[in-house]
Amino acid sequence: MIEQMRRMTLAVAAIVGLAGLAGQAEAAQCGNTAAGFEAWKREFAQEARGKASAASLAALEGTSYSTATISADRGQRSFKLSLDQFLAKRGGPTIVSKGRQLKRTNAALFESIEQRYGVPPGPLLAIWGMETGFGAVRGNVNTLSAVATLAYDCRRSEYFTDQLYAALTLVDRGLLSASTRGAAHGEVGHTQFLPKNVLTYGTGDLNNVGAALSSTANFLKAHGWRAGAGYQPGEPNFVAIQGWNAAPVYEKAIALLGKQIDND
Repeated sequence: MIEQMRRMTLAVAAIVGLAGLAGQAEAAQCGNTAAGFEAWKREFAQEARGKASAASLAALEGTSYSTATISADRGQRSFKLSLDQFLAKRGGPTIVSKGRQLKRTNAALFESIEQRYGVPPGPLLAIWGMETGFGAVRGNVNTLSAVATLAYDCRRSEYFTDQLYAALTLVDRGLLSASTRGAAHGEVGHTQFLPKNVLTYGTGDLNNVGAALSSTANFLKAHGWRAGAGYQPGEPNFVAIQGWNAAPVYEKAIALLGKQIDND
């Protein structure tokens, strides 16, 4: 009886193993060049049936491999600079000067955001200035193509596959379209949200300044922001800034510029 049970256990394990291999065989295969992108799209669309609508998959069908996205993804050298070099490259003094001006002219907006989310103007303005020059440069790469390219690309395929499903949901909700354009990694709006963050933290159209800043404050609050606490390195709210961007030099820059704006 024991031997029979052992054989049955092995048989079940073998069947489960074969099923797992079959699932792997059916998964859309990532790649590192444009050559396999069209085949990957077809495979992904087959997998996505039942998870994504026909309309959103039709929008995906129109995407193309984004060489601009791959170039940007492989060339993020500024994050390796020192803090002083990074601030000089990103125009830190200009961000502070413009941020202080915008804080004054939009005082009622920032007051309402701080009342609701506990986030003061400084870090929001620092992020806004750093990400898009206060809305002046929001990118000109097709958003769906950018996200689909990174979902196909082997480097971070799993992470951007989640982003692609989120983008398809946003297409169904009318917040993205086949023609939407933004930053090279698929970020959109004044403060550059990836699709999954739009779904999770977005409070409206991120091309609207008020909605973008409220969404950013909502993100920070969800990542541990505590009203009234400090946000410099080592202080309680710095962890929320770390949630925004994983590059240490970027995190320190946002904290420093935000403090300079808030201390005006």
